Amino acid sequence: MTAPRIHRVTTLDLKLEPWDWPFARMRRAEIDAHFSVEQREKPGLWNGRVLLARKPEFSGERFTASYFETDFASFLAWRDWEFPDREVFNSFGMGALRCADGAFVMGEMGGHTANAGRIYFPAGTPDLDDIKGDTVDIAGSVVREVGEETGLSPADYQLSPHWDCVVTGHSIAMMRLLHSNMTGEAMRARIEANLARQEEPELAAIHLVRGGGDFTDTMPRFVTAFVEKQLSQP
Repeated sequence: MTAPRIHRVTTLDLKLEPWDWPFARMRRAEIDAHFSVEQREKPGLWNGRVLLARKPEFSGERFTASYFETDFASFLAWRDWEFPDREVFNSFGMGALRCADGAFVMGEMGGHTANAGRIYFPAGTPDLDDIKGDTVDIAGSVVREVGEETGLSPADYQLSPHWDCVVTGHSIAMMRLLHSNMTGEAMRARIEANLARQEEPELAAIHLVRGGGDFTDTMPRFVTAFVEKQLSQP
């Protein structure tokens, strides 16, 4: 994973392969103890199964990686301990919602989540629901995360053919631009109404982000720079 830090691709080749993660196996007791502490502070945390990745490669307009299954407790410890296994990374999809007036829609994570207070596009570490045969379906994951966090369906936006992959030392965010015909304020009101109907929404607030004329073909540079800054924080 070298410069440039933003790669535009049209094809994701993401294979699911069995792999015994040495970090999760060798530090099991420490990981379990760490998760117990975190769960006492945030009872809503659940030690489900997630998919992390390794062997990333950008070649032309293709991104290739190998995914493996692990538990959320191991992922959380790896993240909180500043990524001790540098060969593993969190590679996930993001839906960059862009409204008709140019506003981008981002959500602030709720206090009960593992990323409390962070501001992101709809996103999530892939899990078992994102497996399609022997591949990881990040396109489907983005649609699912957008639906879960905002209540929007694919009928509410148009998908860009490109993915803008923002790379940090431990994460690759595969961002897909989602074009909406709604204005930013109308979109925010609709999402807030959806959140108000939920008993414990994942998002605490909706933010509209606007920038100047620094657009690339599909994604404004101020947006990718903002996401890169967020992801670089431990």
